[in-house]
Amino acid sequence: MRRAWQPIALTEELPANAAPRALKILGEKLVVFRDDQGRAGLLGLHCSHRGADLSYGRVEDGGLRCIYHGWLYDAGGRCLDQPGEAGGGTNRGAIRHPAYPCVEAAGLVFAYLGPGKAPLLPAYESLAAPESHIGIRKYFQECNYLQGNEGNIDPVHLSFLHRQYEQIEAYDRRQGWGVRGTDATPDALYARDIAPALETELADFGVRIYTTRQTGPDQIFLRVTNFILPNLCAVPGETGGDGYNMNWHVPIDDTHHWKYMLTFRRSKPLDREVFEKRNAEHVTEDFRLKRNLANRYLQDRDEMKSKTFSGMGPFFPVHDAYATESQGPIQNRTEEHLVSSDQAIIAARKLLLKAAADLGEGREPDHVVRDPSKNRFPHLQVISEVLPATTDVKAHVGNLIAAAEVRDPCS
Repeated sequence: MRRAWQPIALTEELPANAAPRALKILGEKLVVFRDDQGRAGLLGLHCSHRGADLSYGRVEDGGLRCIYHGWLYDAGGRCLDQPGEAGGGTNRGAIRHPAYPCVEAAGLVFAYLGPGKAPLLPAYESLAAPESHIGIRKYFQECNYLQGNEGNIDPVHLSFLHRQYEQIEAYDRRQGWGVRGTDATPDALYARDIAPALETELADFGVRIYTTRQTGPDQIFLRVTNFILPNLCAVPGETGGDGYNMNWHVPIDDTHHWKYMLTFRRSKPLDREVFEKRNAEHVTEDFRLKRNLANRYLQDRDEMKSKTFSGMGPFFPVHDAYATESQGPIQNRTEEHLVSSDQAIIAARKLLLKAAADLGEGREPDHVVRDPSKNRFPHLQVISEVLPATTDVKAHVGNLIAAAEVRDPCS
């Protein structure tokens, strides 16, 4: 996890002149701040002098100053000033406070919490898209990060957990949620074939997942999604195949994580007002879901009879939170019984185990990008499309990847 860039905050959480924010990422207590030159920094929470909490500190003089004795740290962890010592501290240069590099892209603050020189931030298409084409959300999740991400790469649950008997068309149509090649909603197509055919293949970024549903005697519904090492995915989401959702599941500790959702639309801007209003209806100001584990997601048994399969309202992140949080803080996988439709989860787990083994033997894990010439991912494609039943799915996807290669600005 520490060999990859991780989102640690929304850019909007760090406006100019904002107070520092305490946070916990990968089990480590940290403070994120924006210095007086506008740069994001991530430091260890406790001052290297006597351990006071730096989130109470003053943002000034090119860094973050502890209010206990005035020690000043820049975003690189250098101690710039020890004002209680003669000459500002003759040995201040020996102090190297815990610090991690930060970069900002697509409305997110990313940090590299690993050793040595940071790798390149992967040049996903969504991270370079115009601000108007991107929507960002963040949710607190009460479970281990892995079971959260495994929910993203489980295609069969779409036919059940998210099923709605009453379609909410206005939002779907206005945002462009749809499936290429048909006027039917994704939910309607998921219901037509609840036992889809699945196939997986390895890619340099992780696992590509093909899901094919029969939607009629001469049509299929093709959905291509992706597990991306080490803790994210790319799935159709609200923009169908015209872009995608990237969900990052960033551990707070072993039993809690942040889910960052980046919605990217390729062809035109999102309707930001509708997007943000819909999200605000279901989320508190501190990024907690209003329907949550503590209130049993406000499940309504009467709603289950005629409106939704789950009885938990129309908001998909709530459904996903139920599915992964109710497994327990850390799912006991010794008690599960995997079946053929879990092959994407199996493939992803094997890749994670390989990454851990590689690291243990001194090799860098897969999908750590250091060569600029390889920092391009036109082959990371998300597809949601109805096609003739005679379509050679692999050839069709290959053609779409070839077209993406052509439009890729890095090609």
